[in-house]
Amino acid sequence: MAPMIAIYLASRSPRRHELLNQMRVGHEVLVLPAVAGDDEPRLHDESPADYVSRTAREKAERGLMAVYKRGLAPRPVLAADTAVVLGDHVLGKPADRQEAEAMLRQLSGTRHEVRTALALAWKESIHEDVSVTAVEFRELSERDIQRYCDTNEPYDKAGAYGIQGLAGIFVRRIEGSFTGVMGLPLFETARLLAHVGMQLP
Repeated sequence: MAPMIAIYLASRSPRRHELLNQMRVGHEVLVLPAVAGDDEPRLHDESPADYVSRTAREKAERGLMAVYKRGLAPRPVLAADTAVVLGDHVLGKPADRQEAEAMLRQLSGTRHEVRTALALAWKESIHEDVSVTAVEFRELSERDIQRYCDTNEPYDKAGAYGIQGLAGIFVRRIEGSFTGVMGLPLFETARLLAHVGMQLP
């Protein structure tokens, strides 16, 4: 028996949808029009941490506004934004194969950071949380990169890789949340939902 719908998910990510199902959180996907493509631009002098948190917060705000404008049943709106951070560089979703290859070359042999910011908008409040995970890649050969880019995995994922898929063989170790790297950290999501009275098992 499917759980009752409790929240809106302001994301078309199939991984976030699946992870909410894993948590048994009833939800409905709220499709929002793109503002500036899939990856919104960073503001001048904005740090990667501030950028990821801002984009998640703005998605939640737009989502709640859409609920009111469309006359939908009032429920909290959950939004998330994930970025792969290498130094001061934010690697979003690659626009094409050439960009995916370039990102994977940058990540080869590195220890980088994956930040997933969460925002839950409800009534007059926005509750926020963030998951930060360190990911260490082994050295990637050009053959590794080309074979991986021959699959469909890199093209809708921040940093051009999905840890839950074939790219898992590139990962030497992680420190933090595996589901955070996937795009929805379960621990932080449950903690956020508790702010609106949702207690999960």
